[in-house]
Amino acid sequence: MVALTLSAEVADAIAARRPVVALESTIISHGLPHPRNHAAALEFEQQLRDAGVTPATVAVLDGVAHVGLDAEGVRRIAEDDLAKASVRDLPILAARGASGATTVAATAHLANRAGVRVFATGGLGGVHRGASDSFDESADLPTLAATPITVVSAGVKSVLDIAATLERLETLSVPVVGYRTRRFPAFWLRDSGHDLDWTVEGAEEVAAIMAARDEGGSSAGILVANPVPEAEEWDPGEHDRILDAALAEADTAGLRGKAVTPFLLGRIVELSGGRSLEVNLDLARNNVRVAAEVAIAWAARR
Repeated sequence: MVALTLSAEVADAIAARRPVVALESTIISHGLPHPRNHAAALEFEQQLRDAGVTPATVAVLDGVAHVGLDAEGVRRIAEDDLAKASVRDLPILAARGASGATTVAATAHLANRAGVRVFATGGLGGVHRGASDSFDESADLPTLAATPITVVSAGVKSVLDIAATLERLETLSVPVVGYRTRRFPAFWLRDSGHDLDWTVEGAEEVAAIMAARDEGGSSAGILVANPVPEAEEWDPGEHDRILDAALAEADTAGLRGKAVTPFLLGRIVELSGGRSLEVNLDLARNNVRVAAEVAIAWAARR
């Protein structure tokens, strides 16, 4: 088993049943440019503390999984060249004493081991376009199906196959609830064009669903689909034009499988002049805010 260590701050909060929210490190190490990423990591943690919630940023450093980082750990995930680590990579990093930034799947897995029940991220991974040929599906989905943690996410990125992702979540019996919305969000956009069966109006409802899930013995996580605030949404017309252009470039370049999404995300930032990056930060802040409310409601129930 991969060695797991909790920061004193996180360990104390869990022992006292105070609210805790897990944060992934891949968004910092791979999703944002330096030094903006370091500032964002500190901002997300401070946002939680200001709300009375303990932040638990997750990463693997020198072969040890950390739930909760000190200042040096936060600096390392922002500045060091870290591997992108999913669940399957954790034992390899441990055996080699190597370091990695944790994906949604790995963060959920490690946070759950530590006893953290709420997790804020930007967007969940999903089924990739063309997956019928490439079989490219994020490990986030099966991991969430087997990990009783509540993930607050702005849906999935529009570069993915959203319809197929929702079908897989249904097949895997992962509850999906819209946070004050009946439409599944598409990361930069509030509306992916897909309806949701269930919606909640507040954090207390999410905590009640968590409690009912536990009482029923389910091991699946819960996805809270939280759309970016309307004033901060990317203009849908501009989004569609840039996404179509990036998809056409990927097709012309003959990219397939796992090479497609990193290319698309990079080109979207370039073609949008950084607008997509700003929306990314806005939606992440909004997810941290809602996750804090859920963690507080969950702590109150306990």
